[in-house]
Amino acid sequence: MTDSSILRAAFAPLARLWRRQAQPIVFDAPSGDAEQDAERLYRDGLLRARRGDAEGALAQFDQAIAQVPLADAIEARAELLDSLGRWELARPEYERARRLWSEAPGGMPDRRYLFRRGGSFAFEIEAYELVRNNVRNKVLPQLAHGNALLVRGRAKEALDSYERALKAKPDLPEILALKGEALATLGRYDEAIQVFDGVLAARPNDGETLNSRGIARMALGRIAEANDDWRRQFELLPPTQPAARGCVALRHGNYGAAFHEFGLARSKEPRQPCWLLYRLAAGRLAGVSSEPFTVPAGNEWLSALIALYAGQATEEGLLGRANSLGGRTEALFHIGVVALGANPAVARRHWREVADRGPPAMIEYAVARNELTRLGA
Repeated sequence: MTDSSILRAAFAPLARLWRRQAQPIVFDAPSGDAEQDAERLYRDGLLRARRGDAEGALAQFDQAIAQVPLADAIEARAELLDSLGRWELARPEYERARRLWSEAPGGMPDRRYLFRRGGSFAFEIEAYELVRNNVRNKVLPQLAHGNALLVRGRAKEALDSYERALKAKPDLPEILALKGEALATLGRYDEAIQVFDGVLAARPNDGETLNSRGIARMALGRIAEANDDWRRQFELLPPTQPAARGCVALRHGNYGAAFHEFGLARSKEPRQPCWLLYRLAAGRLAGVSSEPFTVPAGNEWLSALIALYAGQATEEGLLGRANSLGGRTEALFHIGVVALGANPAVARRHWREVADRGPPAMIEYAVARNELTRLGA
């Protein structure tokens, strides 16, 4: 069977999905999880739009957005309104989607490629499900399905897809590495480390797997070993990737190097506020004075964190705006950095919460645990 015929067989279900005639849609019962229900409504809206039921699609998008303001659903609604000639309604929706995308936390450049992607992948998950059920002995549909699930936080289902892929290609390092990511996301860090050990035995210079093993080791309190992994990754990253180098340097406590690399990253991407924020944090931790800066406009959350370093934001104000675990972790971390010089006890208290409750994959988690060790806390 040729590659082209394999692809035709794989994507035939998708073609039928686009072409099939309109028929009554049976919706799943609400799950009680607002985000899952919003994604279901968004997916159903896409299906209705592809069947030519524009008003039905708009109704589904409206219900999805009422549950959770998904940028994907808002953008899809804007595109549909635009196609119907209702541009005066579409224009503010495009702007709203753009703002939400700009404020969405992006994956750090030192992480594996799939964690640097954006989007909800709600429809892609359903599409890949169709493909993989029709081409069961091929690796790519399983990987695509697993990756889409993993970036949506559905690690248990992603692990099943990777296990299916491994049945077709046993011991393939690329698949094993992704299996390790799913295990780590599930909190099964010992198992994840065993998988990453196997990948690195075959590919000792796999920087992304070193990064992931470092995260798993840090989550288990194996701090020195985690830092060893990140030092090795830093050595492997080329100078042309200063943002990634800065992230890795910050993870393992090389604040001077992080300060330097984020300066280079800012030169390459002057409109990316994250590099300014991390440069300010690295400079404080390294005892290096930063150049004068202006609090940027655009991303309201990152601007608020940067304003803390300019003395224009308060602890109470930031924590009051932190409406997610990741946001609270960021706020606590940076409040601790700013407080460290004058009041180390405050820094320790905030960093202890980061270490106890924060997501281990976040840079702030690694720095907090390293600093608590350094402070003897």
